[in-house]
Amino acid sequence: MKYTIPLIPPSMNKYKGRQNHQEYRYDKKQWELLVSAICKPRPPKPIEKCVLTITYFFKTKGRRDPNNYDGQFLTDGLVKSGIIKDDCFDCIDLVLRGGYDKAKPRTEIEITEVI
Repeated sequence: MKYTIPLIPPSMNKYKGRQNHQEYRYDKKQWELLVSAICKPRPPKPIEKCVLTITYFFKTKGRRDPNNYDGQFLTDGLVKSGIIKDDCFDCIDLVLRGGYDKAKPRTEIEITEVI
């Protein structure tokens, strides 16, 4: 399964070490709703185990740390919308990638079921 979201979630640097818990919860909820709205079709039942590859295509070629784009908003949205069973280590192998596309920044999510 492959999904494309026409946005990139905010860097976790936006929230780390700050007292903006309400902003974090609000943004997380918005991303859960966005993932649920865009990521269709869904499997008949949540995928039990998978390799989850998230590729961010940024508008600029600036340096970005993968740990600041850990996929948390995305994986939580995939769980809430019933696409994957859980986002724990037992259920997903997470692969993070970064790319560049000035004309079309986006986030691509690829889910490969592991049997």
